[in-house]
Amino acid sequence: MFKNNLFQRFYYGWVIVFIAALGAFFSGPGQTYSNSIFVDEYINDFGWSRSEVSGLYSIATLIAGFTMIVVGRFIDRFGQRTMMVVVGVSLAAATFFNSVVSSMWMFVVGIFFIRLLGQGSMMLIPNTLVAQWFIKKRGRAVSFVSLGSFASAAAFPVINTWLIQTWDWQFAWRFWGVMLLVLFVPIALFGVRNRPEDIGLVPDGKADKNTKVSMGKMGKYIPETEENWRLNEAAKTRAFWMILICVGIPSMINTGITFHIISIFGSNQLQPEVAAMVLSLMAIVGIPMSFVSGFITEKIKTNYLLFLVFLIEIVLLLLLLIMSNYLIAIIVGILWGVANGLGRIATNVIWPNYFGRRHIGSINGVGVTMGVAGSAFGPLPFGIGFDIFQSYTPVLLLSLIFPLIGVTCSLLATKPVKAHADG
Repeated sequence: MFKNNLFQRFYYGWVIVFIAALGAFFSGPGQTYSNSIFVDEYINDFGWSRSEVSGLYSIATLIAGFTMIVVGRFIDRFGQRTMMVVVGVSLAAATFFNSVVSSMWMFVVGIFFIRLLGQGSMMLIPNTLVAQWFIKKRGRAVSFVSLGSFASAAAFPVINTWLIQTWDWQFAWRFWGVMLLVLFVPIALFGVRNRPEDIGLVPDGKADKNTKVSMGKMGKYIPETEENWRLNEAAKTRAFWMILICVGIPSMINTGITFHIISIFGSNQLQPEVAAMVLSLMAIVGIPMSFVSGFITEKIKTNYLLFLVFLIEIVLLLLLLIMSNYLIAIIVGILWGVANGLGRIATNVIWPNYFGRRHIGSINGVGVTMGVAGSAFGPLPFGIGFDIFQSYTPVLLLSLIFPLIGVTCSLLATKPVKAHADG
């Protein structure tokens, strides 16, 4: 049915982009911008300290991060369609489990699954899927997918707050489980196709006049200019490790700030509503920035975008140190949105651009592992620092070291050259 005139006129890859964006939106239950709304509920209901919640969250996230390597390999083996459906159903089950959490061990188990399935898998699968369907237009395609991420970041804190205030935090978890099963899973099941070659198409809809293609196994089109690296080959390059560091640092810093954002703002005499506004502003600003950076990645070297992200992160941390009024909070939200808009596109595009499409699940899976692991180390230092010093200033000052490291690594993350591409 994909080979009729309709699909000749309209490239199905743009439908894939829409479904991928929807998947990115439904990563929300596993994201810190959503979980942060539940933190004070756990503390109030169970009498846990902020350090305990932060520590348990970090432990669960760290374990989930290392498990992501397996998910990447499963994507290469079973394909994005199967994995998207399985992960969607599993994430729904995880939200139902989180709605009945009543002890620390249940909290750790629940957070592990939503971080593995939501933050990790529901971001990895859509981005590797879109990377299969686009090469020349990959930057703009990924920028459209990022709409789902930013819509999620803007919607989840507000919706969760409303659900909790209207009903309770248990109902909020169940709401997202039902939405996953009713809306997302059926669309993924019937709409996703793993590769354009599977339905007789080529990436970007048609072969670029400057791109030679040849027929590979089973009659699939293969761009002759695309270099495909295996994970073990990519791991021998300097760029691979520099990119991993560039992925881990923002994840660590941003997660630490987001997880404790209500407390951070409160320590500066700013109300929780201001913190929620900043999260939403960050998402709103990130939308046009993701569009801009999506097109920019098709014109300039991707690691230069990462360099700019780290410069903005430095300014952001300095502003948090002196944040004392509404105006500075707005500036923080804007800069945060700019950095996220640039960073999300750059880190999702750079893997297939540098290492090809064929083994992108395994390679990008390691990248997501680093991102999830980085996020695991973010909340705990902020929680411990505040409990000890009753201030976030020492942790914010220490955090400045990491974007400085990122600046160096981004400049060293130049595209590697493979002697003999494997097709």
